[in-house]
Amino acid sequence: MSESQAMVSVRILDKEYQVACPASERTDLLDSAEVLNAKMREIRDSGRIVGLDRIAVMAALNMANDLLHAQARDKEIEGDISDRLKSISDRVESALGGTQPMNL
Repeated sequence: MSESQAMVSVRILDKEYQVACPASERTDLLDSAEVLNAKMREIRDSGRIVGLDRIAVMAALNMANDLLHAQARDKEIEGDISDRLKSISDRVESALGGTQPMNL
């Protein structure tokens, strides 16, 4: 294993996994494993889903859904910011007499 790679041990639902990742991403991997472990425990503890594979798939689906919602919110916010910047640019241009367009 190269110096830039790290072997990281993560524990998910009381099972240990060895994962290789770039050394600079070690903390992110540990944080991700912690989030996944919490989500899988929540699903397992609900008692509605049985079996590690099914719990993992449900956790992945829930997390993918959360990601899609976050991306949609980001696009909406991005659109709002773009609209506001355009409005500000228009007002500044109008205040300056509209003789020269501003590039922002």
